Amino acid sequence: MTRYTIGLDFGTNSCRALLVDAGSGRELATHVFAYPSGTDGVWLDPAEPNLARQNPADYVTGIQESIVGVLRAGRAADPDFCPEAVIGIGVDTTGSSPMPVDATGQALCFQEKFRGNPDAMVWLWKDHTSYAEAAEITRLASATRPRFLSKIGGVYSSEWWWSKILRCRNVARDVFDAASSWVEICDWIPAVLTGELDPKTIRRSVCAAGHKAMFHPSWGGLPDREFLEALAPGLGALRERLYSETSTADRRAGTLSPEWARRLGLSPSVAVAVGAFDAHMGAVGAGIAPGTLVKIMGTSTCDIMIHPAGDPLGDIPGVCGIVDGSVMEGYYGIEAGQSAVGDLFLWCVHQLAPEGYGGTPEERFERLGRAAAELRAGESGLLALDWNNGNRTVLVDVRLTGLLIGQTLHTRAHEIYRALMEATGFGALAIIDRIEEYGVAVREVVNCGGLAARNPLLMQIYADIAGRPMKISRSEQAPALGAAIFAAVAAGRAAGGYDSVAAAQRAMAGTGRVYAPDPGSHAVYRRLYALYRRMHDAFGTREGSGNMYGVMKELLDIRDEVRRA
Repeated sequence: MTRYTIGLDFGTNSCRALLVDAGSGRELATHVFAYPSGTDGVWLDPAEPNLARQNPADYVTGIQESIVGVLRAGRAADPDFCPEAVIGIGVDTTGSSPMPVDATGQALCFQEKFRGNPDAMVWLWKDHTSYAEAAEITRLASATRPRFLSKIGGVYSSEWWWSKILRCRNVARDVFDAASSWVEICDWIPAVLTGELDPKTIRRSVCAAGHKAMFHPSWGGLPDREFLEALAPGLGALRERLYSETSTADRRAGTLSPEWARRLGLSPSVAVAVGAFDAHMGAVGAGIAPGTLVKIMGTSTCDIMIHPAGDPLGDIPGVCGIVDGSVMEGYYGIEAGQSAVGDLFLWCVHQLAPEGYGGTPEERFERLGRAAAELRAGESGLLALDWNNGNRTVLVDVRLTGLLIGQTLHTRAHEIYRALMEATGFGALAIIDRIEEYGVAVREVVNCGGLAARNPLLMQIYADIAGRPMKISRSEQAPALGAAIFAAVAAGRAAGGYDSVAAAQRAMAGTGRVYAPDPGSHAVYRRLYALYRRMHDAFGTREGSGNMYGVMKELLDIRDEVRRA
């Protein structure tokens, strides 16, 4: 009998279920559930633009709606499919997206006292309200525990675990005091599915713990109580109510609880894998191997590499962590990324494109893209910094903002749109340069996600900027496919799955289209990238030169040369 696994991908705006043939990787069906709460699934506050929270009730509803929906779609796609053939479920989520819970593991916002209180909800990855707390963590760790920062790029981020918990303690003391514990959503959802919600026994992901919570075996797991108490009284006591052990995503969190088996129409023997972050599972779904950099492209991007755990690997400043087992067991996971990519393009469409480009966002995207594709590299005379949501790598500074220079009274919206695409490509190259500078060779780049699959202009620009081929993952749903791969390993060979992630990858993952760089465009982009780096260092570092006198004039020179050609 053909065996199937389900990958559950909990994104920023929706939950996706993917039904996959575990033997061949054939994607039989998919179903998407849009979160009903807030604005496009995110709780916002007009008075505080850094705030972004989510209602965990949307996740619970999303489990049922997406899995029931994908099973129904599977039966429609293949009359021979039956739910009894499903052997495992894997889960990926955004992160760091921690949530305060009570002693039973339920979200505090489910209590009447905290209902509707965003501080008692999920503190979504893109919530940057804790930028001051992140700076304080960096300051204290630099002075007293520099080893805490050495494995996470040297700077603690407002996107991460401890800064958000510390912020809650500082501004919502009632929520902080009521929380028995805190749980990452990638850990909480498998616990919901298995019915094992006790915060003391929930299987915690090494991916979330190592990259976001400063967890490392060499100093006993989480930061010590003395350090946490020095950050804020009461934070040290919380440490004892968190966790001391972590698991890789190929391990079982358990099996479906009888209640969830009944609600979903599946067997209670279905294995539920330990959760992890979407980017790390997306890298596995895209076929990651040593020397391969996988870019998971969505509202933001996350860049993932692996390095054999037995080979030497030094610290890399500015990355989001180097963690043993965070992607695949036996390898260090290296994480980097950009805070605004798809979000940056969406901002341009909503805020900068006049009505002449179309009435709906879809029309404006299509017409902006078509007009931008007619431009050659350097033709617009524009250059941008892609920091509209701060810089994640390599500067790790949420207080940086976007910049566009080279504008004239003749500048048009599609030229700005292309300049923003190019800016994200320059930011992507800066990450590659940093990783290679510290001894990790990038031999190929594989891109996955909706932007990679459906925006050929963006991928061609990336290839031309980097001077490298840009490969595209065979699956448009790489994170969900990665989750399904881990589900197949958690189920085990005896159930029709696999005994290793590598074996499951060989059967279920692969690449498709390849974009080759154009030498002429690459030559122009090398000149533009040099200007980008001047601005990058001048605005983003204390050491960079502030003299920008020649930048605008060289942009005009490049523009005029391209137009004359």
